[in-house]
Amino acid sequence: MSAGTTDNPLLDDAPLPRFDAIRPEHVEPAVSRLIAEQRLRVAQIEADPDPTFKSAIEPLEELHHRLSKVWSPIGHLNAVMNSEPLRAAYNACLPLLSAYRTDLSQSERLYRAYVQIAEREGPALDPVQLSVIEHALRDFRLAGVALDPARKARFKAIMMELSRLSAKFDENVLDSINAWSHHVTDPGQLAGINPGIVEQARQRAHEKGLDGWLFGLDQPTYVAVVTDGESEPLRRAFYEAWSTRASDRGPSAGRYDNTAVMEDILRLRHEAAQLLDFRSYAEYALANRMARTVPEVTEFLGDLVRAAKGPGAAELAELERFAGRSLEAWDVTFYSERLQQSRYSVSQEELREYLPLPRVLAGLFEVAEKLFDVRIRERSGVALWHPDARYFEVQAPAGGAVASFYLDAYARPHKRSGAWMDDCIGRKSLDGGTTLPVAYLVCNSLPPAGDRPALLTHDDVVTLFHEFGHGLHHMLTRVNYPSLAGINGVAWDAVELPSQFMENYAWQHEVLDRICAHVRTGAPLPREKQRQLIATRSFQAGLQTLRQAEFALFDMRLHAEYDPARGGRVYEILQQVRRDVAVLRIPEWNRYPHSFGHIFAGGYAAGYYSYKWAEVLAADAFGAFAEHGAFDHATARRFLDSILSRGGSRDALEAFVEFRGRKPQVTALLKQYGIAA
Repeated sequence: MSAGTTDNPLLDDAPLPRFDAIRPEHVEPAVSRLIAEQRLRVAQIEADPDPTFKSAIEPLEELHHRLSKVWSPIGHLNAVMNSEPLRAAYNACLPLLSAYRTDLSQSERLYRAYVQIAEREGPALDPVQLSVIEHALRDFRLAGVALDPARKARFKAIMMELSRLSAKFDENVLDSINAWSHHVTDPGQLAGINPGIVEQARQRAHEKGLDGWLFGLDQPTYVAVVTDGESEPLRRAFYEAWSTRASDRGPSAGRYDNTAVMEDILRLRHEAAQLLDFRSYAEYALANRMARTVPEVTEFLGDLVRAAKGPGAAELAELERFAGRSLEAWDVTFYSERLQQSRYSVSQEELREYLPLPRVLAGLFEVAEKLFDVRIRERSGVALWHPDARYFEVQAPAGGAVASFYLDAYARPHKRSGAWMDDCIGRKSLDGGTTLPVAYLVCNSLPPAGDRPALLTHDDVVTLFHEFGHGLHHMLTRVNYPSLAGINGVAWDAVELPSQFMENYAWQHEVLDRICAHVRTGAPLPREKQRQLIATRSFQAGLQTLRQAEFALFDMRLHAEYDPARGGRVYEILQQVRRDVAVLRIPEWNRYPHSFGHIFAGGYAAGYYSYKWAEVLAADAFGAFAEHGAFDHATARRFLDSILSRGGSRDALEAFVEFRGRKPQVTALLKQYGIAA
């Protein structure tokens, strides 16, 4: 049989993806066949003269779920096991998917069906069903359902091209990382760097027939070098390679340059927004967010800048006094770590010895179990994409499964950098059956070495808790309709609330007692060290806040001020934002926008402010726990009922007010960071 027939593992409707059987040659036949089948089913629904919620909307929800379930492992493998054949297959499917989704969202017949169902059945529908219709009608309008045929066709073509360009942006970044290496022959240059990373570099050099050490540009190596490497030339080399990825500058200048890709993305986004009568892509993006207008976002960010500018400038001045000189960008992380150690007698590398991944996971799971009355157990016998990957089941107290998740924790070649949670399978409970949610949790920490488990920094721990918060949002949903279950349908500037809420637990004494045990002796992290670690949370909070505000303002202005006659003006706008916000000097050749995947390849275009926006929500939400106890059962139940379980079925602000009893207040975050309001 060919890969396109029924032996295709992507189409066999197994409960979980058959990662042991999926091959690049399965991808395009599976997606092509599935889309063809779904188009036929959509045509039947469109032709129904008397549509009902049961006959039209529920089947469309089933189609949405089926397509997502087939595409999810493809996108996941492209991110964690990237190869040329898989990349080609993935890219071949992007225009097919984009065309199908755009056709669906621009269907006037389907739009009229939803309107008709709302008018006829509205009083008899429950609030979640009404939300399904409300979200769909909004999305129809935002996809151009009311456009004339020519403008509709142009909008569709733009969406297809944007899909291709986003994938190309990501590919250029990954290729530029994989293309770079740094050969070291002088052992003196290695002072301060984590021994595990040094050993990895030695092995890599040996495999290439080289003396000394050969370093890659994976995220753990980059962070280790700029944080702890005592050699300034080495730090500068890594900083330059990292901050010029996929650009016209640096060691791979022009080879994987995203300049034209960025310009095309900005131009097409602006054109799409104008087709729908929005003045800018930023206005278009805010049409389904908690924040409604560009001025509302810029005012929010401006308030943060005003609160943080003085503390940030003082923190930089203090750091330069500590270093005894003016600092370059590649010096700041190194001296910040030294200053933090001198002030709090605790370092990220020192903490690694107390944070073995098995212990951290056990503590993280215990936190979730205690808060939300679940049990988490690892399961074997499940097909995985790599030996590092693992599979866990989330169970109800009585033992039945309610959800599950995969964990892929370590950095490796051909795996995208960063950390993320993604939807493997969404929750569904319709006539076609019930499907429990399954998540992917992906990190890029340092892998195990020899007989020692993976050892995490506390920054790694915070990241893990963050992504697990996203996972809980996906897995503990009680919404039965896929379009609103888990993180689906949630306002983008509220989707980070559960993840940033969970970060708080990585800073609690009760949790540190659970997750910290010395890898050799099992000794707990001394309480004084814990206090010092917790005190570091507000260390350089001004500088950190300014950095995030800079990214967010740059993103918002980039999409709000685009002018076709002038182009993207990427670095002109960035320099203007830096003049208003930054206190740290950045080299002229820094090209971080060229690898800013959140806004050029992810879902954060005109939405990077969401991190800070949701951080306010999370700090204020955790304030309710601070008032009653970090593990207060009644408060946790209210958080689960009001926010975690509701998916996109409830307006985000209404859900927050239901939980907190009032609207969110920015003072909670400023207090958490020790920044005066």
